[in-house]
Amino acid sequence: MATIVTIGEALVEMMRTRRDVPLGEPGEWAGPFPSGAPAIAASAAARLGASVAFIGTVGADAFGDCLIRRLMADGIDCSGLRRLEGYLTGIAFVAYRSDGSRQFIFHLPHSAAAQVEAAQIPPHILEGARYAHIMGSSLSVSEAMREACYALAREVHARGGVVSLDPNLRPELLSVERIREVCQPILDIATIVFPSGEELATLSGEREPEAGAQALLRRGVRIVALKKGERGSTLFTQEGTIDVPPYRVTEVDPTGAGDCFDAAFLVGLAEGWSLERAGRFANAVGALATTRLGPMEGTFRREEVLAFMAEQGRPFE
Repeated sequence: MATIVTIGEALVEMMRTRRDVPLGEPGEWAGPFPSGAPAIAASAAARLGASVAFIGTVGADAFGDCLIRRLMADGIDCSGLRRLEGYLTGIAFVAYRSDGSRQFIFHLPHSAAAQVEAAQIPPHILEGARYAHIMGSSLSVSEAMREACYALAREVHARGGVVSLDPNLRPELLSVERIREVCQPILDIATIVFPSGEELATLSGEREPEAGAQALLRRGVRIVALKKGERGSTLFTQEGTIDVPPYRVTEVDPTGAGDCFDAAFLVGLAEGWSLERAGRFANAVGALATTRLGPMEGTFRREEVLAFMAEQGRPFE
């Protein structure tokens, strides 16, 4: 049975091969790369050794084949993944700028990715799930997908499991104000939140990270794992704060790094590790995720992550 369950958008990504080429101009592309925040997290967790299930929808097309092949190869339970005739698999087009920012165009609301429904959640997945990981992007794509995310989270929570939320703000899909609103039902039952700095401010209404984290903790969240990119991460709990230092890499593609961090942190908690240990592991996995082109191409096996940590002079203990 799957320990970690993710639900939401499965899509392929087409990426500019050179920086500073706008999406509206002719230029070269690389892809299709399997993608979608909850699918990336599922891939990362599975490759790190967890038992994982993914619930989503793809089209009956070659891009759908691409996604299914990858998820199945990673050993993910895909019994909640369905294919739909008459809908194209979701697509994201991404351009990178020299300052590190990205520009997206999403074909999602009218794609197969948006057709996820609560009815496709297999009962056997609920029986074994200890963690339900929800993405703000998934809550933003369509009402049907949003209700499916709520249904999964409520069921896992009711059975004594842990609900985690990555706000994963995508203003291309939904306004920031609306994203805050649709995240609230998950926040109400979430044990863990994985925000970036801007996302923490959006959810909490506080500009300072410490104040924002404390605001979420007062609402009942037990762990706020603040992702700070090249500056590492900070873990906030009622018991105190843990600053986790970063790992140094040469960045190739940052897409999916946050999803991989989430997955690694949940894997650590599922195995009973301390917060500090899970944070170090998650930082390493998130850093490695940036070293390859393509969101799921940056997911690594556990032995590769441990070797990387040792090479950086901080072996995993």
